[in-house]
Amino acid sequence: MTQVTETEIIAALKSVEIPGTEYNIIDAGVVSGLVVKDGHVQFALEIDPATAEKMEPVRKQAEQVAARIAGVLSVTAVLTAHKQAEKQPSPEQEQQQPKKLLPQIGAIIAVASGKGGVGKSTTSANLAVAFRQMGLRTAMLDADIYGPSLPTMMGISGRPSSPDGKIIIPMEAHGVTCMSIGFLVPQDTPMIWRGPMVMGALEQMMGDVQWGPQDVLVVDMPPGTGDAQLTMAQRVPIAGAVIVSTPQDLSLIDAKKGLNMFRKVEVPVLGIVENMSYFHCPHCGERSDIFSHGGASKAATEMGVDFLGEVPLDMAIRAGGDDGTPIAAAEPDGAYAKSYRAIAEKIWDKIGTGAVQPVAPNISFE
Repeated sequence: MTQVTETEIIAALKSVEIPGTEYNIIDAGVVSGLVVKDGHVQFALEIDPATAEKMEPVRKQAEQVAARIAGVLSVTAVLTAHKQAEKQPSPEQEQQQPKKLLPQIGAIIAVASGKGGVGKSTTSANLAVAFRQMGLRTAMLDADIYGPSLPTMMGISGRPSSPDGKIIIPMEAHGVTCMSIGFLVPQDTPMIWRGPMVMGALEQMMGDVQWGPQDVLVVDMPPGTGDAQLTMAQRVPIAGAVIVSTPQDLSLIDAKKGLNMFRKVEVPVLGIVENMSYFHCPHCGERSDIFSHGGASKAATEMGVDFLGEVPLDMAIRAGGDDGTPIAAAEPDGAYAKSYRAIAEKIWDKIGTGAVQPVAPNISFE
């Protein structure tokens, strides 16, 4: 396969002109974050937000031009806010707070895990549906930029609309308002972005999406303790974090790291959910503790947080996620849906009554 180079992409992008000017997007210096890897091309166009509507056709043209180069498999271009040079800020300006994000959201709940593969996204989707079934206005944000799963989990396809080229109208499924970077890029396109671009994309999904009034926002966090977690903790008042783990020791070690990370940034930990807690054979009816059992409950006691409940390893739960209909929506009167609602009710008892007060944390590095 022909190997594409950055030089080829830059040369092609020089043919894309900015309307009303004598410059192309390369000479104007608006192209940033260009990454070319294994035939996949990604870059951003840094623009004045006031010109977003005019620049959207330019973005599309840039994608089309780059896609015509031999060896290019996919192209993703995004518009980002241009940081213009400013005068030296006054002390008063330095003390001004950044743009407030998610002002119409009542409670923000981060669903997290120390490692991948423990069913965090499945838990997030089913909890969001459970909150909606409790009568709460519910939204869900997929904060995993590198591995977005919300479109699959919630059964959503297509791109969100933007009437003015600035504000994005989120998608909806099962009564839940949803947003994910997965709506904006092809499913098989790898996101080869550095930390600042990840944080910028996450802030845009919080600040440039018309979420509307919501009682609760469930945030499906990426695994680990990286840029997305810090961005969320710095920029919005998280009501609390829910840690998802399997019962086995290895998962619990990583879960404890995630729990301690939230404590370090002063985000309340609402409790631990034990996922894949046991396997109930649909044929013989026998129960098997494949990943051991009760480890999360024990860890919760050791860490001084609540144990929120357990969810078994079951083919129906897995199938619901693959088919885009979480089990809480597919079988709302079933035992598993009731398990998720019981967990959701425990969480809401903590935050809906004001038992946990969200704070904008001060993050310190030692």
